[in-house]
Amino acid sequence: MKQEKKRLKENIYFSNRTDWGQSTAMKPRLSLLCSLLSLLLLPAMWLPGATNQFTRWEKEITAFERADQTNPPPKNAALFVGSSSIRMWRSLARDFPGYQVINRGFGGSQIVDSTYFAERIVIPHQPRLVVMYAGGNDLNGGKSPEQVLADFQAFVKTVRDRLPQTRIAYISIAPNPARWTQIARIKTANKLIADYIKESKNLVFIDVFPHMLAPDGLPKPDIYLNDQLHMNTNGYAIWREVVGPFLKEKP
Repeated sequence: MKQEKKRLKENIYFSNRTDWGQSTAMKPRLSLLCSLLSLLLLPAMWLPGATNQFTRWEKEITAFERADQTNPPPKNAALFVGSSSIRMWRSLARDFPGYQVINRGFGGSQIVDSTYFAERIVIPHQPRLVVMYAGGNDLNGGKSPEQVLADFQAFVKTVRDRLPQTRIAYISIAPNPARWTQIARIKTANKLIADYIKESKNLVFIDVFPHMLAPDGLPKPDIYLNDQLHMNTNGYAIWREVVGPFLKEKP
């Protein structure tokens, strides 16, 4: 009888030890899992070794800085920043003759690129309004809509930390034929950013998306260049009409 009780105690002891060991072993696994999830949602520019990706833009950014030295742009202007759709908006000043505008677009860039170079191409100009178009290259490069939102939030924080009174406008990701297979992710990214902006102060969402669609719900066929990615003058005419009202001084 005594031996039975002894074996029972030993079984209970080892059972508890096993449960405790499994629980303890799970803790570092859970910690590692949480760390990996948090890394996935970090803006890409903060990942280890990511700085090297920005060197490809150094020539263009340096060109902006040299131009600023020889012909300093005005303060309190509307500064446009982002990817090739901004860079190729060569009629920007003509389209908005009643406003002081600055074009700081660099083709192929993603949101994190504008964030990284903000100290050099945005902050020094002290704009009253920053208009961003970026995000399409991000999605095309494999980022999720959630990551695009996180990167835009990081851009907003970067500008807000230095220019707290500056308004920031985001032009929705456009529906172009070349990337039509990504349209569901484009719509999701636009909605995430639009919802974020609704809950934030001094942010504006400029929705060009529906204005670029034909009655059949597909992109208008006459507003793109042959690459079916970038806009022609017809496309920019749409943007001029949609973006223009947002350039007015905040009442």
